[in-house]
Amino acid sequence: MDLGIAGKWALVGGASKGLGWGCARALALEGVNVVMVARGAEVLNKAVADLRAETGGRVQLIAVAQDITTEPGREAIWNVAGGPGKAYDIVVTNAGGPPPGDFRDWDRDAWIKAIDANMLTPIELIKATIDGMAERGFGRIVNITSSSVKSPIDVLGLSNGARSGLTGFVAGTSRSKIAGQGVTINNLLPGKFDTDRIRSTLPAMAQKQGKTVEEMRAIQQAQIPAGRYGNPQEFGAICAFLCSQHAAYMTGQNVLADGGAYPGTY
Repeated sequence: MDLGIAGKWALVGGASKGLGWGCARALALEGVNVVMVARGAEVLNKAVADLRAETGGRVQLIAVAQDITTEPGREAIWNVAGGPGKAYDIVVTNAGGPPPGDFRDWDRDAWIKAIDANMLTPIELIKATIDGMAERGFGRIVNITSSSVKSPIDVLGLSNGARSGLTGFVAGTSRSKIAGQGVTINNLLPGKFDTDRIRSTLPAMAQKQGKTVEEMRAIQQAQIPAGRYGNPQEFGAICAFLCSQHAAYMTGQNVLADGGAYPGTY
């Protein structure tokens, strides 16, 4: 299927590895020019070089080694040489989730940091790009959030709260007048994917249940109807579809990719 987005410009956060990389790769393979953002320059530059080789130089790929959750980091993105400024057609917001733990141990600074990264940063990126999208008559914004906004995870209280706040914001903004101007905003909710994020949360979950990390991994995968963790490539494919011409009638949605783990009807 031709997604109809070749030649467009995308901004993808956390693009050096994991789910962000999966999204950047899927878009680039569809002919989209991608500005790939991540904090670690070495890993990011390798990811860009590998993807450039895979796409055979057919698209423009620009690495920006910055912390997208900071104002200077975002300014660097808007001003990067060869980029589109703020004239992005596609924005995939993605920042690392806050650490697991017990809410009794989190002070105000911990909450502010989580909200800043996982709620306010996506809002700032949306604010900077959405009017231009509306003027041009096309825009796709996909926020990588978490399955925890539908089914909270007890040790991820910071993430539960911050990402739920973003979800509420998107519910209203996506249904404003921009919906009639060719701009969609959707949230893509990953369940358990085989990434660094799940590897970082497994120890806390295992300790809480008195299990080893290996036992916890096996237990989790057994609880997923698909019988496994997801992988970044299939996550990226879903993201690319949401960014496509074919998804123009989908907005304000929370698209859950979790191998069937969520047990609810709605």
